[in-house]
Amino acid sequence: MREADAIVVGGGLHGCSAALQLALRGRRVVVLERRHVGRHASGINAGGVRTLGRDLAEVPLSVLGMAHWHGIRELVGDDCGFTACRQVKVAETPAELSALERRAQAVRRLGYDHERVVDAHELRRLVPAVAGHCVGALVADGDGAADPYRTTHAFAARARAAGAQVVEGAAVTGLDWRHGAWVVATTAGTWRAGAVVNAAGAWAGRLAALAGDDFPLTTRASMMIVTERMPPFVVPVVSAAGRALSFKQSASGTVIIGGGQQGRADLDREQAWVNVSNLARSAQAAAALFPAMREARVVRAWCGIEAQTPDRLPVIGHSTRAPGLVHVFGFSGHGFQLGPVCGLAVADLVLAGGTALPVAPFSPARFAAAAAA
Repeated sequence: MREADAIVVGGGLHGCSAALQLALRGRRVVVLERRHVGRHASGINAGGVRTLGRDLAEVPLSVLGMAHWHGIRELVGDDCGFTACRQVKVAETPAELSALERRAQAVRRLGYDHERVVDAHELRRLVPAVAGHCVGALVADGDGAADPYRTTHAFAARARAAGAQVVEGAAVTGLDWRHGAWVVATTAGTWRAGAVVNAAGAWAGRLAALAGDDFPLTTRASMMIVTERMPPFVVPVVSAAGRALSFKQSASGTVIIGGGQQGRADLDREQAWVNVSNLARSAQAAAALFPAMREARVVRAWCGIEAQTPDRLPVIGHSTRAPGLVHVFGFSGHGFQLGPVCGLAVADLVLAGGTALPVAPFSPARFAAAAAA
């Protein structure tokens, strides 16, 4: 049996970020990944790095998280493909623009001013190719996008360099609390540690159940489209107030279209399948906002697998039933930007039992309280 101070289950961005922060604080850390680093949602998501439009409960943590993205090279030795190209949420009707104005006011009441409303003229200055019927937008100037696969592997590499062990092909088969420590059995051997971090993504509910925790999770299979290369026509990442759409053009000219349309996932088989009808809605939304897209050809489409909570907010915090177990999962399709800052929060929780970072709204205890009510 191998010994560690902390065991992180899951080699996605959140697991690797937590491992990095624990290793930087001098702890012996092992990451156990069933397949390979970035295999599922962490490596194949849209790569949006946004504070824009966050649930109000996430705003404080997300705003803090942007500082890490703007200094990402200093943190992991790689810029992760991050560009602060801003994010723009487009309103197509006066009613949608009014809703965005109310949203900006709500954010200001929290004490933040990173979201601003722009009129149709300013929208066309920022996004000249947008359709003529659009009437304005909500904008976050410091937001942008990054390469998710590159980012996840950069965190894994930096964690290794800091002393963490990352073990791929290590599927967890048992989780037991014995004599004041966790014993984690895997297909690649057995480890013992005083702390376990559950960063198992779509499978985190199953790992939690081994420790006696029960979470009401469902599974997301958010789909993405990439098109052929096109002449440059859009710089910011664009979303829509009234449509499920995330839209950006890469440096190579390809266009990446997401927004949360769902495919089908099978956790047992670790596979996901594209739903062509739902995929067509993503393409139609892109064509409605950008006339240049109407003749674009799709090169490929795919979907990732992730856990979703009932309130679509993540689970970050100590188990309510098991000692030394910290959960960080359930980001419900919007966890990429939070990866770096959540690593700090998880390290605090493991080593100090608490954190000054604003993660209280994401406590696992909220589900126990809801069940009791």
